[in-house]
This record gives sequence, C-alpha cells and structure tokens, in this order.
Amino acid sequence: MKDQSSKTLSSTQRAVRELRRMIVSGELAAGTDHLESELAQTLGMSRTPVREAALMLESRGLLEMRPRKGVRILPVSSEDMREIYDILTELESLAAQRAAEAGYSEQDLKVLERSIAQMDQAIETENLEAWAEADELFHQELVRLGRNHRIEAIVAMMSDQVRRARATTLFIRPLPVQSNEDHRAVLRAIQEGKANEARERHRQHRLQAKEVLCGILEKHRLNSL
Repeated sequence: MKDQSSKTLSSTQRAVRELRRMIVSGELAAGTDHLESELAQTLGMSRTPVREAALMLESRGLLEMRPRKGVRILPVSSEDMREIYDILTELESLAAQRAAEAGYSEQDLKVLERSIAQMDQAIETENLEAWAEADELFHQELVRLGRNHRIEAIVAMMSDQVRRARATTLFIRPLPVQSNEDHRAVLRAIQEGKANEARERHRQHRLQAKEVLCGILEKHRLNSL
C-alpha cells in the first residue's frame, strides 16, 4: 500500500509538472478543450494522477475542470493579471523593504547581483528568453530575502500565471532596458540599507511592468485567445 501511494504521488507530481509546462509554453493553447483520457495518453499515465494534477492547476488559474467535458485551458486575462500584479506589487515591495532592513552582506546579495548581470547580458544579445529567466530569478530571490514565508507562498501560488503571461507577451514587448535599471536601483537601495527607497523603487517598477504587460494583452486581444 505504501509503495502504491508513493507511486501515485510521484505520478501526480509529474503530471502537474508536465501539464504546467505545456500550458505555459502554449503547447496546450488557451481556449482549447481536452479530455482527461487524452491528456493521460499524452503523458503516458492513468487518468487518476491527471485528474489530481488538473485540480491543482485549476486552483492556480491555469485551467477549468468541467464535468463530463474534461478541462479547458483558460486564456491569459488582462483583468486577472491586473489583480495579480496589484498583489505582487505590494508584497514584493514589502520584501524589498525588509531586505534593506536586514543588513545583508555583499555575499548575501550575490544572487541578486548575478541575476542583474545575466539580464544585462541578455539585453546585449537580445535573448529575451534568457532575460525572462534572469528576471524571474531576481524576483524569487528578492522575495526570499524578505524573510516572510507567507509572502513567499502567496507569490509562488501566482507564479504560473505570471510566467504564462510573460511567455505570451515576451516577443512583442519593448526591449526591457528600463527594467534592468529598475532592478539595479532596488539592489543599490538594499545594499545601502535604504528601506523606504527600496520599497518605493520596486513598487514603481512593478506598477510600470503591470501597465506594459496588460497594455499588450489588451492591445493585441491576447486575453481572448
């Protein structure tokens, strides 16, 4: 019984990982419908872990489960992203403030520095996928440095939708040169222990990012896919 339970858990985790990847990459396109049996066959597993994975991804806003109709991949909604960014803006800005108050050493801030360097290099080569990965690393590390596990949990819960929206708009957005400068300013404020400045600079950065992202979704009507 124990071995069977472990096997089921492992299959569910794999189903979550693979379905999330397929949704974020667009392999499972927004607005499409899929039977559980179809997804199970694609993933090479039974329907039970697929159903359990779908329930988890439904709670993260990536899909909708419909009785007797399987699952529907939800579109990237500009309204949803505005709400999500409103929350992320306040929580991440608080994390930036707390990080500045913590008195971190240069060694403690190495990951933030490295992510900014990676973003700079990505801009130089116009490698937007590499930039997106480094940008995500910066925000994850900033939240971790804020030392609030509940903030980390809430941000993590929303990360899939943010990642998906970014992937949808990445190649039609302006080159994010200003975003790199914003990150650098936040890091400098943290290094200098300027808590209010760190919070406000990050808040302004997130507000601007929200307008860019949601503006693209609305202009190109990507939320109606």
